[in-house]
Amino acid sequence: MPTEFFPSRTISLYLSRLFIGRIISVLLMLVMVLQLLDLLSESGHILAHPGNGEAQIWTYVSLRAPQLVARFLPYSVLLATLFTFFPLNQNSEVIAMRAAGLSAHQILAPMMATAMVVSIVSFTFNESVVARSNATLKAWQGVEYGDVPRETGTRSNIYVTDRENNGILYAQTLTGSGTAMRMANVTWYQRDAQGVVTRQLRSARARYGAPGWLLEAPRIFDVATTASSRPTAPVVVGRDITPGQIDLSTINPDGENIIELARTIAAQRASGHRTSELEGKWWHKLSGPLSAVLMPLLGAVAAFGLARSGQLLLRAVAGMALGFTYFVIDNAALAFGNFGAYPPMIAAWAPFFLFLAIGETVLIRTEE
Repeated sequence: MPTEFFPSRTISLYLSRLFIGRIISVLLMLVMVLQLLDLLSESGHILAHPGNGEAQIWTYVSLRAPQLVARFLPYSVLLATLFTFFPLNQNSEVIAMRAAGLSAHQILAPMMATAMVVSIVSFTFNESVVARSNATLKAWQGVEYGDVPRETGTRSNIYVTDRENNGILYAQTLTGSGTAMRMANVTWYQRDAQGVVTRQLRSARARYGAPGWLLEAPRIFDVATTASSRPTAPVVVGRDITPGQIDLSTINPDGENIIELARTIAAQRASGHRTSELEGKWWHKLSGPLSAVLMPLLGAVAAFGLARSGQLLLRAVAGMALGFTYFVIDNAALAFGNFGAYPPMIAAWAPFFLFLAIGETVLIRTEE
């Protein structure tokens, strides 16, 4: 068996060029089609807000497209593997490489190396672009596609319960952190001992009053009298609600990069909160992009075998099924980890190593 891991430089460059070209082509096709389908369902909601037009449509596309790229890049690598191997096998190029003394692993090596580069690029793109676009898009959807949030750290639809004063504080959007937090479109629900809402106070703005939250120019509505709301003087509500509690109740793991999420997990753990779901998300930020490395191995079943045997299409379908099964198992394992069925690190990494073993077993038993 040859001792070199890679084939010749010419073959390596040839396979890598074919592979990366198909990855880009498949990814562009998937993102364009899915973006158009997504716009069909969301454009009506965007344009429903007064003043929105074509500019807001393009803003949505700029925020949504990075999410689609990050989500479907591993699928693109899988499909590109099949689109690369299928013609190579059909044109007997794989047979020629095997006849020249190359092993199946040597034929796969350039594509595995290319997939590793794709994984590194994917991780960097996710942490620098996708996390920020996720946070911005979620905040924009929280205000029903109103003014696009410009400030970083904008959060939306905040609900916090003040158990001591038996009330609920709701804010449509929140910016800043610590004592510099600012809320917009705020509602305070005052409840009686049975939990029934007796009074509502609405204000366009609120800020931390140390303690409590100062509602600026609120309007009050008494549920019992059902009289029309009336303006009242600024009032402090939710005296036992601290900025730290709000930080812990508004976590968006998809909107934080891996460093920010690690800090959030540490803060949650220090406060005694359950962190298994967040830890699973943290580990998946590493294992998710690395799944691209598996795709050439799982799709390799389409590379080998004689084309004239009539099983080439069946092999391609088997490779596709094996790759998509990985994504199903990966999502299921992450969900089980969120429920605490097993540790978050196992939930994030077990599917990767399981299918790595499956792919190697299939390759060795059938081709080596």
